[in-house]
Amino acid sequence: MSAVPSPAPEQPRAELEGLRAALGQFATGVAVVTARAGDGRSVGLTINSFASVSLAPPLVLWSLSKRSSSLAVFAAARSVAIHVLAADQEALARRFAVPGIDRFAGLPRGIGPDGVPLLEGGVARFICTPQARHEAGDHVVFIMRVVHWERAPGQGLVFHAGRFCGSCRATVRERYS
Repeated sequence: MSAVPSPAPEQPRAELEGLRAALGQFATGVAVVTARAGDGRSVGLTINSFASVSLAPPLVLWSLSKRSSSLAVFAAARSVAIHVLAADQEALARRFAVPGIDRFAGLPRGIGPDGVPLLEGGVARFICTPQARHEAGDHVVFIMRVVHWERAPGQGLVFHAGRFCGSCRATVRERYS
């Protein structure tokens, strides 16, 4: 591996894209986070910046760009639901990544605490309340307390090197065979 200096915001876009590509080598799970806006709208978006922080107390984190049109909703939400997507839910991940559409149109869903929309399917779901929020560079990091969780059998959807992997194990096997 070759070392490249850490890019500063004023560095050329090509260097930032190189950093993005290097970070993309770390495979992540894919989730959709949902909340209810103050006006009653359901809001949700695809994330891959989700991690466990602590078991006692039960805390998780996720981050959101400061440029996101949903930032104010999530900053004000009293509850959110984080849905860890199943390997066969790539279409749902893509749907919740598209800006400017009604991402919930035609989707069956339940209602959780504080009106938070609950999506069907997935391999895990966490109902959370805000614990802390931190500005970090061009993102806001939300630390959430898990108040309820559930899980289902199956493999989670994975994102690696800029693409979704419904079952990355097969891809890795093929690459190294």
